[in-house]
Amino acid sequence: MPFSSLGLVAPLVRAASHHSAPTPVQTAAIPVILDGRDVLTTAQTGTGKTTAFVLPLLQRWLSAPHEKPRKLHTLILVPTRELAAQVRDVIQEFSLHLPEKIKTVSAVGGVSINPQMMALRGGADFVVATPGRLLDLIDHNALKLDGVSALVLDEADRMLDLGFADELNRILSLLPKRRQNLLFSATFPPALESIALDFLHDPTRIDIEPTPVDEAAITQRAIRVDTDKRTPLLRHLLATHEWKQVLVFVARQYTADHVADKLRRSKVNALSFHGDLSQGARTDTLRDFKDGKLQVLVATDLAARGIDVVQLPAVVNYELPRSPNDYTHRIGRTGRAGETGTAISFVTAETHNHFCVIEKRLDLTIAREEIPGFEPTDQAPPPSPGTGGIKGHRKSKKDKLREAAAREKRNS
Repeated sequence: MPFSSLGLVAPLVRAASHHSAPTPVQTAAIPVILDGRDVLTTAQTGTGKTTAFVLPLLQRWLSAPHEKPRKLHTLILVPTRELAAQVRDVIQEFSLHLPEKIKTVSAVGGVSINPQMMALRGGADFVVATPGRLLDLIDHNALKLDGVSALVLDEADRMLDLGFADELNRILSLLPKRRQNLLFSATFPPALESIALDFLHDPTRIDIEPTPVDEAAITQRAIRVDTDKRTPLLRHLLATHEWKQVLVFVARQYTADHVADKLRRSKVNALSFHGDLSQGARTDTLRDFKDGKLQVLVATDLAARGIDVVQLPAVVNYELPRSPNDYTHRIGRTGRAGETGTAISFVTAETHNHFCVIEKRLDLTIAREEIPGFEPTDQAPPPSPGTGGIKGHRKSKKDKLREAAAREKRNS
């Protein structure tokens, strides 16, 4: 089915002509969005969700009255600066052939607010923003939301999570009640879906199941290893497989910095990537990684949202994600757009039960491997009935951090 059969106007069909054909999520979502319906969409990472909402929203903007100063038509909220840049680039790509020039402004934190305030002079048609910076601009009277026709939550599961709840509620209170709402994400837990339904109006639900080809594109591996042997094992895998690029996931910013530093000491070209870095550092690091100048990027979950690297060969879960949904987001960074990839998870004695929970929730069975020279000696504790966890006394977070730091120091 070509893009021309989805109801798109000729300039947008021409702009999308370099794509061979619409993906399933684009085929399902574009006609519904063109009709002005609210949409709740889940589709695997790397399946073209951004294009699925950008193309029809550009067409709806074309048919809307255009005023001077410009009145904000579409607000796209994203959780990270990197995803904002990615969405902005897609808007600019597809608007090249439009008969009218569109003004798109990216509004993100980590950089000076003044250039963004200047960019918003005279209004804007599309704004792609992180919630905190959007509210800063509103407080500075640089932007109003009373004329917004469409609201998009990209990576909606993260946007509806507790970390953004207060900011999102305030933004929703400033928007007109009559508007189109579009929620897109790779995963959508039932608890968050109930929150979403509170502000969606009679939404069309679109669920794109992973195809057998997509599932086969990613080889999933689980390697048993002691906690203090994870960094040596990572170095071994890098040397053995000769991956040109690897995205390594950790749970904390401290761990990202620590692991990247230890890799550099071993002559591995590695950098950390997390929310405490300046915007300039994040931009430079991500550019070098995409350009192949950087072999290993050690990232936290939220910072990695929006990272889209063509032909990324491998992802490593140095630390397991907190939830099955985060596991899906992580491994979806490889094996994209018809390419193949490998996703490796380090499973320690302490995290064994948690990985079993991830497998159960995602209906996965991944054989445990042991790499010669890195065979674990620690024993996994027995699971608690019904929870997969461990009952009894739990160490404090500070104690766990101290123990982890001590193990890493002994191994350095």
